[in-house]
Amino acid sequence: MGNAGAIALARDKRHRRVRKKVVGRPDRPRLSVFKSARHIYAQIVNDLEGRTLAAASTLSPELKGEGKVGKKTAQAKQVGVLLAERALAAQIRQVVFDRGGYRFHGRVKALAEGAREKGLQF
Repeated sequence: MGNAGAIALARDKRHRRVRKKVVGRPDRPRLSVFKSARHIYAQIVNDLEGRTLAAASTLSPELKGEGKVGKKTAQAKQVGVLLAERALAAQIRQVVFDRGGYRFHGRVKALAEGAREKGLQF
């Protein structure tokens, strides 16, 4: 197994460990984060029903139409803001944050800060 496979496996193990404790319920759904080398994706999920209630990513039409604005960290913050706007429109105010096995640092932290600035509580 190459180095990339070992890193992905380690992240997967961390994510499973976090998911044992973090569960999205109807009153407080889970904000899940996934990042690739180029993009970052976030969705708000009700795990009991298996439904995605709101989602946003760097590929969202609202952000993609503006073109690339800033570095990846700045783009992640915009994704957090967009997700918070969509969540508030769907009457979601509180979420539990699932960092997806990533460190709470850089793009993941920027996404969380963007969502908090727009009014999501976690």
